[in-house]
Amino acid sequence: MTPPATSGSENGSDDVDLGVLETTGGIDTTRIGIVDGVTAQVDVTLPTATDEDDLDDDVVLDDDATFAADAVVDVDLVTVTETAAPASATAAAAASAGSALDVEAHERLRPRTSEITLQSRRLGDFEAGRESSDLLTADRLLDPAHAVRPEPEGAWRHLVYTLSGRRLNLGDSKRARARKELDRRIAAPLHGGAKFVPVLSRKGGVGKTTVTTLLGMALADAREDRVIAVDANPDRGTLADRIGRTSGKTVRDLVRAQADVRGFNDISDIVARDHTRLDILASDTDPHVSEAFSDDDYRSVAEVAAHFYSVVLTDTGTGIVHSVMGATLERADDIVVVAGLSVDEARLASETLTWLETNGFADLVRRAVVVLNTARPGAALVRAEELEAHFASRVRTVVRVHYDPHIASGSAITFRDLQPETREAARQLAATLVEGLRQQAAA
Repeated sequence: MTPPATSGSENGSDDVDLGVLETTGGIDTTRIGIVDGVTAQVDVTLPTATDEDDLDDDVVLDDDATFAADAVVDVDLVTVTETAAPASATAAAAASAGSALDVEAHERLRPRTSEITLQSRRLGDFEAGRESSDLLTADRLLDPAHAVRPEPEGAWRHLVYTLSGRRLNLGDSKRARARKELDRRIAAPLHGGAKFVPVLSRKGGVGKTTVTTLLGMALADAREDRVIAVDANPDRGTLADRIGRTSGKTVRDLVRAQADVRGFNDISDIVARDHTRLDILASDTDPHVSEAFSDDDYRSVAEVAAHFYSVVLTDTGTGIVHSVMGATLERADDIVVVAGLSVDEARLASETLTWLETNGFADLVRRAVVVLNTARPGAALVRAEELEAHFASRVRTVVRVHYDPHIASGSAITFRDLQPETREAARQLAATLVEGLRQQAAA
């Protein structure tokens, strides 16, 4: 509305400046009809939100908050009486009132998270008899008469399945079921971090490196996680020669690059991998290197391997009193002792168990697995049954590995080219080892 001219106007014009008045005196407000007295329009500066205000960026104003904000804007019109304070004081009072209303608006906008209680409940907790989605299993819902079963394994069973138009499924053969059960045992999950398993022997030539390779291949072929075999021989080791692939780098390179390892790609550049997905970390083969692989070197390698692998096999040297052997046994969760089928080889393996028992590793001996490895062709000169009985009285399990010409050649080992009984022995060893590690974790 257009306000009437005031009697105090010097030029008598009806046009009145609606801007901010510098003074508040001498203005007649009797015809305005709001209040009796003098009115003045003062400029109020509303406070703006700063970084210190605890307001969320994604707050949505509701109706009450909008009304509160409008109330702050309406403070621009302030009425005072003829005896009111000067304009500056009035403006300060209005600004204070505006600040108070603005703070109230901020209080309305700020979510009171401390008063909100969140609670997670299962569907079955709301109503009795109400089921959750995890009860909708395939065993419950699928009709066995119409469920599609995988093709059976076995020559004549698969023939019957084919001739019947895939209507008659007799299931897998006994051998196929045994193989799948062994796969399940090897692939069982391991909890509690990386598992370290050293392979020991106090005598060279009994097949310690061969057993390490076979065990690693059997584990890597059936498991979904990562398996690595580390050649911790203080002298020249031959573990990398057994897979026929090399990365050109050794444990010494990993020790030097330990501080720079950020991910598995950094490890992949150092290790070699065979067709079963077994990773091999070779020993140092440079004859000019006078410094042998030490216990500190092994600890550095083990620290890195523990971050990226579930099972860490260690091909140790023959010196059981060497410093690196102490570091190896410190982290051992289980051990594998290799014995040959001769009197001196079997005796040295038994003495190895005695040394471990007398040096604080009696628990490892009770959980150990002894492998009787036949490294030479022909009939053994000793009775293997007597050796099994002797070691069975001291360790958890005894596994026999028969002679295989593919291994005896000394060249690279291809797991699928081994004789069936050799692969079966390696897989039995792997399953026995995994079961022992799982029992130890559950204890």
